[in-house]
Amino acid sequence: MRVVFRVDASLQMGTGHVMRCLTLAKVLKGNGVNVEFICRKHEGNLIDKIRSNGFNTFELELLEDNKVDNKLFYSHWLGSTQQQDAKDCLSVLQLGKVHLLIVDHYGIDEDWQQELKAYYDKLMVIDDLADRKHQCDILLDQTFGCQQRDYESLVPASCKLLLGSKYALLRPEFIKWRQYSLERRKHPVFKQLLINMGGVDVKNITEKIVKELKSCNLPSDLSIVVVMGAAAPHLKSVIAQVNNLPYNTEVEIDVKNMAEIMANSDIAIGASGTTTWERCCLGLPTIQIIAAYNQMAIANHLDKINAIKLSEVNNLSEKLETAKYWMSDFSVNASRVCDGTGVAIVAKHLQ
Repeated sequence: MRVVFRVDASLQMGTGHVMRCLTLAKVLKGNGVNVEFICRKHEGNLIDKIRSNGFNTFELELLEDNKVDNKLFYSHWLGSTQQQDAKDCLSVLQLGKVHLLIVDHYGIDEDWQQELKAYYDKLMVIDDLADRKHQCDILLDQTFGCQQRDYESLVPASCKLLLGSKYALLRPEFIKWRQYSLERRKHPVFKQLLINMGGVDVKNITEKIVKELKSCNLPSDLSIVVVMGAAAPHLKSVIAQVNNLPYNTEVEIDVKNMAEIMANSDIAIGASGTTTWERCCLGLPTIQIIAAYNQMAIANHLDKINAIKLSEVNNLSEKLETAKYWMSDFSVNASRVCDGTGVAIVAKHLQ
């Protein structure tokens, strides 16, 4: 069975799309599937990371004119028109029979899919916007609270819908650390704070958080762990600010043990992207910040059920200083959102 992923990472779109696809790809590969990737060479791409995980990856060149459709809200993320991108992908798809094509891209809709329909058996779309039409056989949206009605007018009637956070694509390490993490939260303490605004954080929210912490009344023995990606454009300035904090603080770059770090943290400050489901799986009490428009629905749903504390950067002080009163209940609520088995469930639907 040959499966091909079409997905990108960049400074604009971050790393979450590629990381969740990698998680699914590893499970499929472990089941004997031949998995390949097609990625455009945006600034901040993860092509080398994909290859380091053992996957053949075909590169699409950046186009000099950078002409885009402007049909979709995120058309500019594709780096070309949909017609041109489909044409660029065609040579890869023609290398052999494609049993399943998986697309995770906000800049692609039914136009691209229809253009290539003759070159794959089935198409799966990974989405969390529900804002455009797809010609697909399977659609996955791991957003908590996602409903069939969100997509019924956007996909064919025959499309299989995998909706909700029970399908969240988490790496196996999160299941491994889940029980330990939930057990230690039965007796909550506030000794370690995790800050992670994604692998790129192009808006430099991490530095704003670090600056805000200087005026917070936090435990004197508090340890702070800041996790960032090596490609984060503001990494050096964040490190400079961290050195001015009155707390024991470390900046960790491109960590390979994120589940362990989360499991041993007492509270997190994080973005509302794909790492949301990782923190929920581990019951990690989280003060969540909306870093992009497409994160609003996730954050608002979880805030309503008291699974996260939604906040602006300038309101962190009140949330952190009252943590002992809310962290236990919020941990329990978060742990009910996602249990880490989603990727195995999705893989079964694909084979």
